[in-house]
Amino acid sequence: MTKTLYLMRHGQTLFNVQERIQGWCDSPLKKEGEEQAKMARAFFDGEGIQFDRLYSSTSERASDTLELASGRTDYQRLKGLKEWNFGRMEGQQEYLHPNRRPDQQSHEDFYLLYDGDGEEEIQSRISQAISGIFQEMKEGQTALAVSHAGALMQFFLTLRLEKYPELHFSNCCIFQYELTDHDLSLVRIIDPIAGKIYQ
Repeated sequence: MTKTLYLMRHGQTLFNVQERIQGWCDSPLKKEGEEQAKMARAFFDGEGIQFDRLYSSTSERASDTLELASGRTDYQRLKGLKEWNFGRMEGQQEYLHPNRRPDQQSHEDFYLLYDGDGEEEIQSRISQAISGIFQEMKEGQTALAVSHAGALMQFFLTLRLEKYPELHFSNCCIFQYELTDHDLSLVRIIDPIAGKIYQ
C-alpha cells in the first residue's frame, strides 16, 4: 500500500511582494495569495483528491493557505515544517541573499553567520517533520502539508533526485510524494497557478 503526501508552499505574502527575506518572521497573505490557495483547492477538487490528514507550519501564512486550499480547520500545526531561520537577515531585502556557489542549490551555512540555521539543521528539521507525518498516516491515506520554499527545497535536496534539475518553488506549488514499502518517490510537481504539471 501507498501513503501519499502533497507538500505545498504557502500563497503570496506581503513580504514576497516587497521582496523581503521571510523565514521565521511572518507577513500576511496578499489577496493574490488567497486566490492562489483557492486555485490549489480547485486543482484538488478537480482531481477528486480528499485528505485524511492536514498539516501546516506554525507560521500564519502557511496555516491561512492550508485553510483556503482545503476548506478545513482540523489540522495539526508543526514547528518542524517552518521555514529556514535566516537569523538577523530576517526582514531584510532579498538582494542581500548571497550568490550561491555554481555547484550548489542552496546558501549552505551562510545564515550561521547571522545566528540563523545551517543547512544541516534545516534539512534535519524538515526531514524529521515529514517522516513523522508519514508515520502517523495509515496505509492508503492521503495528506496535505503546507510549508515554505526554503524548507521544501532542503527536503528535496536530501532525496538526491536527478529527475527535476530545474525547480521553481512558486507560491502554492505542490509536490506529490508517495511512500511505498519504505521507498519515497516524487511523483510530480504541480503549479496550479500556471496550470502546469511536471512529471
